[in-house]
Amino acid sequence: SSCCSQRLCVADSQALRSLIAQGSALAFMTRPTAANFCFGLGLVASSRGEIATLTCCPPSRSFLMSSVWFKKHFSRSGSTANPGKAEALGRGVEQLPAPSLYRRPKFLRGVCSGERLPGRRPIYCPARDRPLQWRTGYAEVINAEKSEFNEDQATCCQISIRRRETGIEEQDWLILCSNQYLAGYYWALFDGHGGPDAAIIASNYLHYCIKQKLEEVVEGITEARPPMHLSGCCICPSDPQFVEEKQIQQEDVVIGALENAFQECDEVIGQEMEASNQSGGCTALAALYLQGKLYVANAGDSRAILVRKQSVVPLSSEFTPETERQRIQQLAFACPKLLADEFTQFEFPRRLKSDDIGQKVLYRDYSMAGWGYKTVEKADLKYPLIHGHGKQTRLLGTLAVSRGLGDHQLKVIDTDVEVKPFLSCIPQVKVFDFASHNIKEDDVLVLATDGLWDVLSNEQVAQIIRSFLDENRTDPYRFSELARSLVHTARGKQHGHQWILDGNSSASYDDISVFVIPLYNRDEDC
Repeated sequence: SSCCSQRLCVADSQALRSLIAQGSALAFMTRPTAANFCFGLGLVASSRGEIATLTCCPPSRSFLMSSVWFKKHFSRSGSTANPGKAEALGRGVEQLPAPSLYRRPKFLRGVCSGERLPGRRPIYCPARDRPLQWRTGYAEVINAEKSEFNEDQATCCQISIRRRETGIEEQDWLILCSNQYLAGYYWALFDGHGGPDAAIIASNYLHYCIKQKLEEVVEGITEARPPMHLSGCCICPSDPQFVEEKQIQQEDVVIGALENAFQECDEVIGQEMEASNQSGGCTALAALYLQGKLYVANAGDSRAILVRKQSVVPLSSEFTPETERQRIQQLAFACPKLLADEFTQFEFPRRLKSDDIGQKVLYRDYSMAGWGYKTVEKADLKYPLIHGHGKQTRLLGTLAVSRGLGDHQLKVIDTDVEVKPFLSCIPQVKVFDFASHNIKEDDVLVLATDGLWDVLSNEQVAQIIRSFLDENRTDPYRFSELARSLVHTARGKQHGHQWILDGNSSASYDDISVFVIPLYNRDEDC
C-alpha cells in the first residue's frame, strides 16, 4: 500500500492483474468500499485521501479493460441497495457507502475516529505529512452535544475529465491510460440534518456526478464557442450565429453541468436512503477550479467568501425559507394541494388568532416584495407556510433551509404534508475568473458551514485571516493552522456547560467545518 500515493504507470492489463494478485502496489483495493478507484477517471484516490494520477503510457501500449473483470475482482458480494439507478448513474464508480456506516472525511482518517468525547469538542485537522491539494487548510469540530454525530462532511480531491469515446458502451470498457484530459480541483462541504447519512453519501458521490456531467459535454467546455450540437455536425448553417447571439460561453456549459450533477446526486441520495430506510438531508457547497476559473455552487446556508487584502468578495448566497419566500409561496399558490389544508401560503408578522378575524392586518404573498393589508379570514389562522425570523425561520414549521440534497422522506410531524416539493436541489453557481484579477499572496477562498457564520461575520473572518497570515508568513503549514484558528474562534471556550466567545457572548454550538484555500501560485502547488 506504500505505492498508493505514487504515480502509477500501467503497461497492460496483465501487468495490472499481476500487481493486484500480489496484493502489493494496489493492496488498498481489497476494500473497494473504503477506497476510490476512479475507473475511466485517470486517477487513483488512495485510502489516505491522496490523488495518484495514472501516468500516460505510450499510445501503442494503451489498453482497454472490461469493467466486468473489475467488478468480478473488486466488487463486494451482493448488489447495491438500488442497483438499477446506481449502475446507470455511476458506472465504474465504487459502490456507494452504506448510509448507516458513519465516518469522517477520508483525509482525516488516522487523525479523527469520529467518536464523540463526552463534554469535549476537540478540533481536528489533516496530518501534516498528508497535505491537501493547493496546501489547503481544513479544520472541523463537532457540535456541543446537539446530536450524536458530527453531521458535517467534507471532500477534497482532483477530478480528471476526459472525452468519452463514441461507439464503445460505457458498461463494457474502461479506459485507464489517456493523456487527453482536463484537470479540475474540487472542494466541498455538506452540512447534514436529521442524521449524517445524506451528507455521507453526497460527500462520496457528488464529485463523480460532476465528473460524469462534464465528460458528457466536454466539447462544449474545450472549444472557444460551445457548438450547437455535440455530434460536431452543423444541421443549420446559422447554428454558430444563434449560439453567439445567446452569448453562450464555456462557463455556461460548466454551470449547467454542475446544476445537473446536483440534481442527479439528489436522486441517488433519495433512492439509497429509501432502500436503507434512512432519512435526512444536507446542504451542499462545492468549489471547482477548472480552466482558470473558480466555480462555486451552493445549495443551502453554508457560505463561501474570497478574502483579499482590501476586500471581501461573497461567492455564494444563502438559501433559507426567508430568502426564498416568494419562490416557495408561488409554488403553494400554483399547487395548493401541497399544503393539504394544513397551512396558509400567506406570511404575517405573527401567528394570527381568532380575534384577528375580520380585521385588516399586514401580510405578504408570492407576488409582493413589500407588505400590504388584507382582511383576515378563518383560513388565515392556519399555520403559516413560512414562519419565524432570521435563523429561527422554518419552512412548514420543520426545516431551516430551502435548498439542499435529500429529505425525500421528510414530512411535517403528525401530518402527511411532504416537505420535499418545496425544496430545491439546484445550486446557485457563481464564477470567479482568475484572468480578470491580480491574485496576491494572501488571497484565500474560505468555505465554511453555518456553524462558523452563526457567530462570525464576513469581515470578522477576513480580519482574523489577514492578521494571522501577516504574523505567520514563513510557516509552511499556515493555512492549516489558519483553518484551525477560525474554528477555534467560533467554537469558543468551555465555561461549565456553556461555550463562550472572547467577548462572553455565546459561541457556536453547531458542527463547524472550514476550508481555507490559498489561490496564489496555485499551479505550482498542485
